[in-house]
Amino acid sequence: MDNFHLISNQKLTFKTVFTILKNGYKLKLSEESKAQIIACRNYLDKRIAENDEPIYGINTGFGALYNKSISFEDLGQLQENLVMSHASGTGEEVPSEVVKLMLLLKINSLAYGRSGVQLMTVQRLIDFFNEGIFPVVYQLGSLGASGDLAPLAHMSLPLLGKGEVIYKGEKRPAMEVLQEKGMEPIRLQSKEGLALLNGTQFMSAYGIYSVLKLFRLSDMADIIGALSLDAYDGRIEPFYEGLHTIRHHLGQVQTAQRFRELLDDSEIIKQPKKHVQDPYSFRCIPQVHGASKDAINHVASVLSEEMNAVTDNPTVFPEEDLVISGGNFHGQPLALALDYLAIAAAELGNISERRTYQLIAGKRGLPSFLVANPGLNSGFMIPQYTAASIVSQNKQLCSPASVDSIVSSQGQEDHVSMGANAATKAYKVVMNVGRILAIELFNAAQALEFRRPLKTSSYLEDFLQKYRQRVPFVQQDKIMHDEIEKSIQFLYEVEYELPDALIPGI
Repeated sequence: MDNFHLISNQKLTFKTVFTILKNGYKLKLSEESKAQIIACRNYLDKRIAENDEPIYGINTGFGALYNKSISFEDLGQLQENLVMSHASGTGEEVPSEVVKLMLLLKINSLAYGRSGVQLMTVQRLIDFFNEGIFPVVYQLGSLGASGDLAPLAHMSLPLLGKGEVIYKGEKRPAMEVLQEKGMEPIRLQSKEGLALLNGTQFMSAYGIYSVLKLFRLSDMADIIGALSLDAYDGRIEPFYEGLHTIRHHLGQVQTAQRFRELLDDSEIIKQPKKHVQDPYSFRCIPQVHGASKDAINHVASVLSEEMNAVTDNPTVFPEEDLVISGGNFHGQPLALALDYLAIAAAELGNISERRTYQLIAGKRGLPSFLVANPGLNSGFMIPQYTAASIVSQNKQLCSPASVDSIVSSQGQEDHVSMGANAATKAYKVVMNVGRILAIELFNAAQALEFRRPLKTSSYLEDFLQKYRQRVPFVQQDKIMHDEIEKSIQFLYEVEYELPDALIPGI
């Protein structure tokens, strides 16, 4: 029997989104949401029929064309023209997982009954979500105000039987799939094109997807960092509880506690040390990982508000007899946060690569490049190069998008957020961090074998055992690409639950 998430006035949370995606939940509209959508549509129809007043985007043109009146007979064609003309995206296709989130967020926003759409339009978006029909959307084209126009236009084209979709892993014409499923194209009414295209669901979807990845990767960074610390024969004293409680930062305190738990019964961590201090990449893990955790949580709190927001324009308030043309589509809150997210993610990768470098440096009783016979074998020399290359790319990607703005629409849209570019850059940084951490894990697992017969903690030994089912110890040189790719897959497939402690209230 299918499990469903009920779309209602109850807030979406990261826990809810994580559960929907992980368990393949389908969506249903609550009776409350249906009533809100219908009431708003009925009000708008009545308002248009009884008044000749210009209402932006409903009986006028768009953007700088706001002063052009549109006849009552052409209101539907106006909206269809809007979707077609704004489908001007290009570049790489958006992953279906992100498009699925776009659909969820758009459905949730429209369900508040502030957008004036038909019930059947929202239901068709739900059908797409439930049936796994994912519109083909392109990464490039949004300025982040008036929302994500081009990407959302591509998301909306299949509602009209236009554009392309991914269905069962195959790209096909949308009309062909609609006919196969017995679905008629939607005939848009007044305001509907605007409701679909105005909004921040493209940048929000990328942001939420990236944050969900980072919740996992920040946890993996702690586990892998603990493995590296033991493999490097590091000291536990920098993780002493009192040291962190006198600085107070929550992420730092949590990280130090996590490392004490991860290494609790390690034979290696408890053995006497010849060295007095460790390099910063080990000694300052709580401060660096912790700062990134705090930043990720802040960005998650911003996205948590956005995933429950109405961000199209104009906004309809039937109970107050108002249709307000405002700027809720402007992506500035997300643009700033997503730039911050990229930086926080990049630092997890930056410090990880430094630990990898320390492990191959021939220190603390470890062989150079982590092979027993260096010279004949290059060993783990070049995986560190790869990690360093990715770290450098991340630094370039962390140049902020939110400080840029280019005037558009003949000056009507004279300040834009560039939040979509911030979102896609952050996504690339996050995916790169997974690769960097996978390389550190590859190195740490190798280095730890040179500490035998001593064992690390029981938790980490169990983690290593699972990893070794995928990636064996390297005796002689081999194609390292293959092992790195298996390490990346392992990070994303190892069992993981979203922890409550990371995301209070979001």
